[in-house]
Amino acid sequence: MTASPEATALAIAAAEAASDKLAEDILAIDVSEKIVITDVFVMCSAANERQVKAVVDGVEERLHGLGAKPLRREGEGEGRWVLLDFGDIVVHVQLAEERIHYAIERLWKDCPLITLPDAVHQGRRAGEPKA
Repeated sequence: MTASPEATALAIAAAEAASDKLAEDILAIDVSEKIVITDVFVMCSAANERQVKAVVDGVEERLHGLGAKPLRREGEGEGRWVLLDFGDIVVHVQLAEERIHYAIERLWKDCPLITLPDAVHQGRRAGEPKA
């Protein structure tokens, strides 16, 4: 089983919104075969707490326009790692140093990446060399 077309479309929209707010290392990982609670993890990095908030706001605004509302939001108070749970997708917006430290995408390294549009500033998985 792979991520649903709806989940993939939401993940791409979230990645585009994050890119619009200058997030970096944006990845969309299809985790649908490994866990049942969601289909896709979207992960991105931000330079500071203010940018984390801007990325979160941008993602929420874009997905709200598509009729999606977050079921849960975690970490907003600290602004270092915010998780937005939209059901079919979960968006992780992290400070760059938090992302490096936790490297959660390594947990999902055997899951396929979702191809994002060229306009999205795509990243790489933790541990992968820079191109």
